[in-house]
Amino acid sequence: MSLPQRQLGRHGPLVSALGLGCMGMSEFYGATDDAESLRVLLQAAERGVSFFDTADIYGFGRNEALLARFLKEWRRPVVIATKGGIVRKENSYERRIDNSPAYIRGAVEESLGRLGLERIGLYYIHRNEEGRAIEEVIETLAALVREGKIAHIGLSEVSVANLRRAAKVHPIAAVQSEYSLWSREPEDGMLAACAELGTAFVPYSPLGRGFLSGQFEDASAIPDGDFRKSNPRFQAEALARNRTALAGFKQLAVERGATPAQLALAWVLARGEHLIPIPGTKRLSYLEQNLGALNIALNAADLAAIEAILPRGFAAGDRYTAEGFKGTQADEG
Repeated sequence: MSLPQRQLGRHGPLVSALGLGCMGMSEFYGATDDAESLRVLLQAAERGVSFFDTADIYGFGRNEALLARFLKEWRRPVVIATKGGIVRKENSYERRIDNSPAYIRGAVEESLGRLGLERIGLYYIHRNEEGRAIEEVIETLAALVREGKIAHIGLSEVSVANLRRAAKVHPIAAVQSEYSLWSREPEDGMLAACAELGTAFVPYSPLGRGFLSGQFEDASAIPDGDFRKSNPRFQAEALARNRTALAGFKQLAVERGATPAQLALAWVLARGEHLIPIPGTKRLSYLEQNLGALNIALNAADLAAIEAILPRGFAAGDRYTAEGFKGTQADEG
């Protein structure tokens, strides 16, 4: 089955307009079930999803290994994106950032091995090491492109200034950053810069870590082991304020004949043809719901109504803790 396509950067392949974020299948969002996740991966591919996103730290390699199992069963072309640059210890959220040539090369080799690939479709620097020139980082990745280890280069949570510097060294196929109705910082120049440079913009958490789908009524409903348990926007007071703001959006979705998740994804898709959101899920029902967003065309009146209900800056609480912000860069310059 085919889905609408968008181009992964000026020189990259066409991929499905909605990709699939795979992080939660292996870590951060409570209990995991590899068998069920594998069913979701295969169903997504059957439905036409051709862009799958992972990283070496998701489950400490377990997510890449899960995708390797999927690729052995699917055996048709898809684009796998993975990332490196964050160093964590097992069972710890604490991290440090390493973008050194030795680390990147080692991380790429390890990801290739876990994924069972000869070449990674898109390789991102997951976070940016303070004090290390972006030109050095891109030169390392460009060498890996020439060696056939990776096909395209991406950056995650990078500043506009560093994106422009990076693009002078080698084409940047994609920038991945958090972007949704409650995290709109990329509008401060990043979306426009990507369009200008021929770089795809890949919004992660386009559903606000599930909040915009309307599934969180109370902070106590978040299970132990779930990243959102400590996320500032999901703390009781902030969540109550955010939930109040969401009520009108949920009603608008009903009037539009959509679920809140579908309306939120349709909003992201409407921000530009170079945006390729990657909502994550480990459940078949949510996969089907998310894909339904591709059938929703928003007009100017719809967008104005959404803006009136959920204006930029409405969200209470920071999007990360201080530890989570390590390696992110302000979208300025």
